[in-house]
Amino acid sequence: MKKSNKYLFLFMFVMLFTLILAACSDDSEDTSTNSNASDSKDNGEVSEATEKVKLTIGSWRTEDVAKYEKVIALFNETNPDIQVEFSPTKNTEYNTVLNTALQAGEGPDIFHLRPYAAGLKLAAAGFVEPITDLKGLDQFSDDYLAASRGEDGKQYGVPLNISSTQFFYNKKIFADQGLEVPTTWDEFIEVNEKLLAAGITPIAMGTKESWLLSLTHGIVGPGVVDGNAFADKLVTGERDFTDPAFVESIEVMNDLKKYFPANSEGLGMEDIRTLFAMEQAAMFPLGSWEIPVVNELNADLDYGFFPMPSKTGNQTVTTWVDGSFAINANSKNKEAAKTFLEFLTTKEFGELFVEEFKMISALPGITSNDELLSELSKAVETNSTPYYWVINFVSGDPTTKTVLETELQGMYLGEVTPAEVAQKVQENAEISFEPFKK
Repeated sequence: MKKSNKYLFLFMFVMLFTLILAACSDDSEDTSTNSNASDSKDNGEVSEATEKVKLTIGSWRTEDVAKYEKVIALFNETNPDIQVEFSPTKNTEYNTVLNTALQAGEGPDIFHLRPYAAGLKLAAAGFVEPITDLKGLDQFSDDYLAASRGEDGKQYGVPLNISSTQFFYNKKIFADQGLEVPTTWDEFIEVNEKLLAAGITPIAMGTKESWLLSLTHGIVGPGVVDGNAFADKLVTGERDFTDPAFVESIEVMNDLKKYFPANSEGLGMEDIRTLFAMEQAAMFPLGSWEIPVVNELNADLDYGFFPMPSKTGNQTVTTWVDGSFAINANSKNKEAAKTFLEFLTTKEFGELFVEEFKMISALPGITSNDELLSELSKAVETNSTPYYWVINFVSGDPTTKTVLETELQGMYLGEVTPAEVAQKVQENAEISFEPFKK
């Protein structure tokens, strides 16, 4: 009995000693952790494990909020410590809001950079962080990178998408009226005349918002001046806006008004989009970015597109890089911002972008399962002509593009002639466009 008590006492002593050692070890670890936390607080630092880096993205794409939530979710799968907020501004107010914020040393960490000269003005003013060595940029074509490359040779943006403008058309209306997709200029005019005679609005277009007019000329103009043949000589200064071919393109713009809806002077973007989506107009001359918006308005709409047929028989789709993503030079989170921009160069992002945004990705090799977008992408590759109003004529104050828009509005109100529009555009271009300077 005494022997048993002896063993029991030893066993209890060993167990007690073990528990004491374990408790001391826990206290030591707690003390170490608390000490580190205390030191971090004293030094004004916060552990990366307890706080995420926050990035804000500025854009004019207010309609894409839900889509960017999916982009951010994909980004966070591999970058959970970076919190991203997409905070767009109405497209007509974006430039003013962004410029004001940047001039105050503020603004979003990342922002949608307008393409070509319009956006590069911000880079020249020191508001944009150079990203020339950003991983993934080397896979973009040089033409696409040029949209956000400064005169200093530095790269300032990651190209996002290629926009194209062309005529969308309602397949049912065309079938009901026995119409074929036009492949020549004469056929295009014939289609408009037949629709008008049938009491159907041929073209959903309004002149209230001036930017729609330069965009429409970017589509229709190449049909008159033979697309690239004129554009190539225009941007080198061999031809100018007083050229008879260009004046004729303005006359054609004026002639097309009879195919627009009644009271077209009071119609803006939302009005004409709705007319087409609700099948109250047969054709809609606008951009590839309208595909998802039209689909949301009328998921059952059966529509396609056709390139602009020219008087010489060529067909064109007008294209440009429609914005890049750039980093605010005053951002306090530049490294995290670069991580996000690197993500925008990945195949994973490109595939999600095409699927969700229904746009043509600037990344090479990204295809789409959407038949309309897929066919449009092919047309961009084979029938592309440059949208020179955005690529080459957005310098000056006002810009040549703006002068065109203002003068076209005046023409539609009967205040100026097509020849006077062309002359005003030329006079402005001679001030800011280097090949025209005298």
